Amino acid sequence: MNRLGALTCALLLAGGALSACGGDSDDAPTGDRTGEPFWNRATQRDTGTAGDPALEPAVSEPREDSVYPEAGDPSVDALHYDLTLDWDPDTDTLTGSEVLTFRSTATADTFQLDFSEPMTISSLTLDGEEVEFEERGKDLVVTAGVEADQEYELALEYDGQPGPVPVPTKRGDFSGTGFTVTDTHETWTMQEPFGAFTWYAVNDQPSDKALYDFTLSVPTPWVGVANGALESRNDEGGTTTTVFSLDSPAASYLTTVAFGDFEMTEDESESGIPITYWVNRSESPEVLERLRTTPAAMAWLEERLGPYPFETFGTVVVDSESGMETQTLVTLGNTDYTTSEAVILHELAHQWYGDSVTPEDWRDVWMNEGMAMYLQGMWQAEQDGRTVDEQMDEWAEFEDDERAFAGPPAAYSREAFGSGNIYYGPALMWHELRERIGEEAFLELIRAWPEERADVSTGRDDYLPWIEEQTGEELSSFLEAWLLGRETPPRD
Repeated sequence: MNRLGALTCALLLAGGALSACGGDSDDAPTGDRTGEPFWNRATQRDTGTAGDPALEPAVSEPREDSVYPEAGDPSVDALHYDLTLDWDPDTDTLTGSEVLTFRSTATADTFQLDFSEPMTISSLTLDGEEVEFEERGKDLVVTAGVEADQEYELALEYDGQPGPVPVPTKRGDFSGTGFTVTDTHETWTMQEPFGAFTWYAVNDQPSDKALYDFTLSVPTPWVGVANGALESRNDEGGTTTTVFSLDSPAASYLTTVAFGDFEMTEDESESGIPITYWVNRSESPEVLERLRTTPAAMAWLEERLGPYPFETFGTVVVDSESGMETQTLVTLGNTDYTTSEAVILHELAHQWYGDSVTPEDWRDVWMNEGMAMYLQGMWQAEQDGRTVDEQMDEWAEFEDDERAFAGPPAAYSREAFGSGNIYYGPALMWHELRERIGEEAFLELIRAWPEERADVSTGRDDYLPWIEEQTGEELSSFLEAWLLGRETPPRD
């Protein structure tokens, strides 16, 4: 995510300074000060076996989130979502047909998903049989006996007028998360740390990755856009239907859908990755021109992180002030800033850090944003003809204020999601580690992590011991100071 164009605190990236705007983060948790490493050593995972071998890549170990425990249900391991969505811009109505294949992780009489209350379910079946269900606020509770490690197929039909829900943030560039309808009745979704439940029934927590297929219909000439490869497009009878397939497992916050008057332009990366740009016909030609810096940004990242981790990439430009990466597709607001090369590169970096390897708990969103921010800083320094040291010195001037405003990067206030503290502190930490272990070892480190954990949700309990193992250094005090300290650690 890079919604930095209007953080509550400030503005920076094109060379300006970022100033904190104050705040109270007393509810941010503190780290373990016992002298032991503040992470728990990783244990071997046992996720059971999915019945369909094709769904094996989507088997996960769902968990209750430590920051937002109200989202998701650890008893559900979603394997595949098949979503058929029709958008009616005349009535702002979404009609959905969903088939969810999931593995139960427990033997129980009920299970639940996240699903938005404004949507009305007209039918729901489990393995073809009607079962009882109840919508309790955002919780869809299904009463049906399930057995641990068994697969089930939940099918539901629904419709309604979806909309965004409040997001726990102090930033100024977004106040809602999930399905958003514009003044012209076009739609887009951004949903970090949650919000996918505003448009489909979902286990809306990042530890649970699944495969996806989307079939989207909307009156012609509008078109629906979603994650993955565009399998087909059919314009018939005044309706345009597109089919997208996402063949690498994705966390729910990394899914998206947009309906609008988009025109598709095809491109290709230097390494042969198909790239598509979806831009509204009303936008100026300069928007597409800025997007076409994508192949150069991807080549720059591939040189440092290895091959792009998916088979396709795309960008959709929507009527928003913000922007966010989703898996294989970046959603950008239609401003000069959000469609700038710096933001495009940042969101592309998330395809490795955040999308291929995803945090299993929102306490570790710094794993995404810190590395994407550091890579952006490396790129900016190169573009500006200065050293990375100088870029980091500039960010260090206000990093302490970010901690004071929202808490430490890995123990932030739950009401201040997405603040600058998860970006700049970890970026400075990576630079200090680079200085400590050397350029060559550092580049090997940041390349190896997404290669070794491709398509996996994991967290600090795995990541931090792995860093020590790779570097051969004892780093617990160093990492704890940077990730859990309430003040910026001394820099070398």
